Amino acid sequence: MQITARDVSDGRAVALTITDGTISTIERPSATPSQWVAPALIDIQVNGYGGFDFNAPAPSAETACRAVVALREAGVGLCLPTVTTGGFGQTRRALRAIADACAQDAGIAHAVAGIHLEGPYISPLDGPRGAHPLAHVRPPDWDEFQLFQEAARGMIRLVTLAPELPGAIDLIERLTAQGILVALGHHAATAPEIDAAVRAGARLCTHLGNGAHAQLPRHPNYIWEQLGDDRLSAGFILDGHHLPPSVARSMLRAKGLTRSILVSDAIHVAGMPPGSAEFMGMRVELTPERRVNLAGTPYLAGSALALAEGIGNAVRFAGITLAEALRLATVNPAAMLGIDDQWGTLAPGRAADLLVFSWDDGEQVLHLDALLARGAVVYGELPA
Repeated sequence: MQITARDVSDGRAVALTITDGTISTIERPSATPSQWVAPALIDIQVNGYGGFDFNAPAPSAETACRAVVALREAGVGLCLPTVTTGGFGQTRRALRAIADACAQDAGIAHAVAGIHLEGPYISPLDGPRGAHPLAHVRPPDWDEFQLFQEAARGMIRLVTLAPELPGAIDLIERLTAQGILVALGHHAATAPEIDAAVRAGARLCTHLGNGAHAQLPRHPNYIWEQLGDDRLSAGFILDGHHLPPSVARSMLRAKGLTRSILVSDAIHVAGMPPGSAEFMGMRVELTPERRVNLAGTPYLAGSALALAEGIGNAVRFAGITLAEALRLATVNPAAMLGIDDQWGTLAPGRAADLLVFSWDDGEQVLHLDALLARGAVVYGELPA
C-alpha cells in the first residue's frame, strides 16, 4: 500500500509505502498533492467521546471499546483513557473495563497506550478540585493504588495528583520507581511543594491554567510556578473555553514547543449535539457554543473538543505553524510516554498510524479525511 500526500513537517510531497503495518520506505515524488499526511494524534487525557464514557456508571469493555473507536473521528490514533475521581468500587470497575477491552480486541489494545488516573488524590478545595466530586476526593494511599493497578492489569501509566496532600511525595517516588508518569493537577500547592514533587519525579502539569481557583494572588501562585519550571511539561486544552486565546498564546510561548502537549479532556458529550447528560454522577450541559458546564453553574466539566479541531485552534490562538501545532499532539506526547521510537513521526520502521487530512489555510481548520491504524483505514476514506 502506498500513500502520497504532503508531509506536514516540510510541506513537500511524500510517498509512504506501508508493509505489515509499518512505514517501510519513504520517497519524494515531484508532484505536490493537495492532501496532507501526519502521524495519528495522541491524546493523553480523554474521558470519552461520541456518547461513550470511560467513567460510565456501569462501565463495560464494550463501552470502552466504542469510546476508543469513536475517538477516531477526532483524529486520535492513540490515547490514554482517563478515569476520574470516584468511589473505590466505581474506579476499579472503570479500570477493569478498559483493561478487558484491550484484552478482548487487539485493535483496541493497539490504540490504548495505557490509562490515565486523574484523581482521587487531588485537592478538596473548591476551584482546584474542578468538577471532581468532593465525596470521593481523598489523600494518597499506596495500598489503594496497588489495588487500582491490579484492576487495570498494570495499565495505569499516568497519575494526576495534588502534591501538597499528606503522603503525596512518597507516592510520587513510588510511582516513578515503577515507571509511571506523575502529573501535577487539581492542586493548590506552594512553590516548595511543587519543587519537592518535581524532585520526587513529577514531569507534567495536567491541563495547566485549569483546575484552579477563580482568583489567585497576582504572584506568586501555583500557575506561575508550574509555567516557569522548565523541568515540567504541560498539557493544554485549546477549545477556546478553558483558556482564552491570549492566555493559550502566552502559556505556549512560556513552555515552548518542546514542553507543551495538546490534550482534549473530552467527555462523552464530545461529538454529540448540544444538550444535557450525566458525568461522574452530575448533570452537565453542552451548550451550542460547544462548552461543557456543570448544570446550573458557569463551571467547566471537561470539554467537547475533538483533538483534530484543537490543531487549528493552536495555529489560530498561538500564531504557530501547522507543523508546530501537530507536534503538540504527536511528537511531544510520544516522547513523554517513551514511545517516540514508534509513534509521533514519519520514518521507515515507524507505525503506519497516520492522519490524512485537508488544511484550510485561510480558516486555519483541519478537515480529517482518513485515519489509518497499522496501515488500514479505520475512519473516513483515502482521497482517490
